[in-house]
Amino acid sequence: MRHLIFILIGTFFGIVLFKSEAASWYRIVEMFHFKSFHMYGIIGSAVGLGVIVVQLIKRLNVKSFYGAEIVIEPKAKSTTRYLVGGTIFGLGWALAGACPGPMFVLLGSGFLPILIVIVSATFGTFLYGLFKDKLPH
Repeated sequence: MRHLIFILIGTFFGIVLFKSEAASWYRIVEMFHFKSFHMYGIIGSAVGLGVIVVQLIKRLNVKSFYGAEIVIEPKAKSTTRYLVGGTIFGLGWALAGACPGPMFVLLGSGFLPILIVIVSATFGTFLYGLFKDKLPH
């Protein structure tokens, strides 16, 4: 039953991404060319809402749906890791025309060339898993 709930939430999220045009390659290109506020508005809203929800979880000691305590571990502060990681993520996003969530939305919408991107992203994740112990973190 729990997996069904996750599938339904993921499906709803995919529909929202598609209908809001957050998975649109043209909207993503507009964003990277600074021609439209559309994607910045979506991303900014998500970041703002995320900050508010995380603060509420921390301050109100909110429990999970299963009654377990939600623990949010503090991240290590390192400017270099975030700049390098963000740059690599942004370059991949710009080259592929989609970040990980919308990749699957595009596949579900029938854009089959996105399979190349999904396979490449999966392979890149596999390579990271092989070399993560040798990389500076």
